[in-house]
Amino acid sequence: MSDTGRQSLTDKAGAALKPDSEKSTTEHVGDSLKGTGDSIASTLQPSSEKSGTQKVGDAVSGNSNENDQSMLDKAKNAVGMGGK
Repeated sequence: MSDTGRQSLTDKAGAALKPDSEKSTTEHVGDSLKGTGDSIASTLQPSSEKSGTQKVGDAVSGNSNENDQSMLDKAKNAVGMGGK
């Protein structure tokens, strides 16, 4: 379960596992908006108030708000599923 205002791990995984080449423009925009919103929520929510699953989700998705790829993006790029 995700914290209030945050994307669930299931939603993140679903968006990440579908190859970018198979996504419509609407899906790309939606993923971008959801990701940005989740990143903002991650930044505003103190770590002490995050659930255990949300902390794990932030670590995996790279929501540390640094200019580094997430582990998930690195994995997608390694198998040729990334957009970069």
